[in-house]
Amino acid sequence: MATTSRFGIAALAGAGVVLASAVGWKLMPHDAATSPIANATAPTDPVTELQAAVRQNPNSADAWQALGDAQMAADDPAGAVSSFRRATALAPTRAEPWAALGEALVKADPRDPFPAPALAAFKKAVAIDPKDPRARYFLGVRRDLDGDHKGAIDAWFALLRDSPPGAPWAADVRRTIEQVAQINKLDVAKRLAALPTVDPHSTPGTTAGAAIPGPTPEQLQAARSLTPAQQQAMVAGMVDQLEARLARDPANVDGWVMLMRSRTQLGEPDKAKAALRAARGANPGAAARLNAEAATLGIPTS
Repeated sequence: MATTSRFGIAALAGAGVVLASAVGWKLMPHDAATSPIANATAPTDPVTELQAAVRQNPNSADAWQALGDAQMAADDPAGAVSSFRRATALAPTRAEPWAALGEALVKADPRDPFPAPALAAFKKAVAIDPKDPRARYFLGVRRDLDGDHKGAIDAWFALLRDSPPGAPWAADVRRTIEQVAQINKLDVAKRLAALPTVDPHSTPGTTAGAAIPGPTPEQLQAARSLTPAQQQAMVAGMVDQLEARLARDPANVDGWVMLMRSRTQLGEPDKAKAALRAARGANPGAAARLNAEAATLGIPTS
């Protein structure tokens, strides 16, 4: 049971990086060549930049949320717990800080796979926003931990049905369903096939130019409260973390597409092309789709 849940927790952690990278991309101006963020020199430590932001704005829930996100991307969940706690204290009626706090509490505890304060935080998040994807995912993990594997899978299917087309967390949620079903000998093949989401590994359609969930009003406000250098630190750090994750999980084609798009929007065409080469090398069966995605983004495929 614990093995199953640990898999799910790890999967969502990866999905969270992809989602954060998507949000970072959406916060940037579309004309990367003229963007002051794109032209700034990327700081080497996003957390340091965002710590400066909270010192300047200690009563800003958005600034604390951004710092917590950066700490999670830097694999410092204990530090993120403190930041997200401040965000929830300053903005107790927002779902996002509560869901983020719950995830940080789960990752920060080396012994308990799902500590009680994390469960309370996720329940608070869905009480505020019943559609919050992160809280819904982890409440499914809680059911899995409790031995209700079918209930957990049902919760994740409901999340996928409510997710918009191209949701960056969808692939990881599907993999979690498949893994939990396999471990517990549950047949989910027909239900997966019935989902509206097309398997990106088998169909060379493109999603690089498709709409993805945009930032919430709170995330937009958080970006506005940061200096251009701090914004660049946040975005660059998230993209670097995504690249590091792909080095560990090179079979994630959706992640490679996100990385190519992020590098393109950051004004880094050489890195975008390098990502394409690495993606094709790791996933030769998905080369047609990757080339189509690259062409959508204006990345040379030869």
